Amino acid sequence: MPRSNEKAVTPQHWLRRAKSNLARAKQVRTDEILCEDLCFDAQQATEKALKALLLAKGISFRFVHDIGELLTTLEKGGVLIPESVKRSAILTTYAVETRYPGTFEQVSQEELLEAIQIAGQIVEWVELQLSNK
Repeated sequence: MPRSNEKAVTPQHWLRRAKSNLARAKQVRTDEILCEDLCFDAQQATEKALKALLLAKGISFRFVHDIGELLTTLEKGGVLIPESVKRSAILTTYAVETRYPGTFEQVSQEELLEAIQIAGQIVEWVELQLSNK
């Protein structure tokens, strides 16, 4: 699918996608749905929410999956990051390592619930930041 005009993409577009990923992460899990895949959605929700904020603040960023790098980029751009938000960097592992079959340990239901809770907190925090703009 061809890319649309990137100048038309707004922080709200990014936030909408973040909320979509968060909603998928929260879906009722069946035996056919792996915790790893839902944690990937939680990571994606966090990543896209942070990119929405970067875009809103006019801060250039690399298209990476590394939550820690995105947080550092926000800080360097003058955004005060609460410690509770910095905690979201732990979700980076779900971006690549657990997304494909491999030698990692399976993700537990408890880890999934934590990832969803963290992602939800980040989406809410970014929404607040965007509304205070």
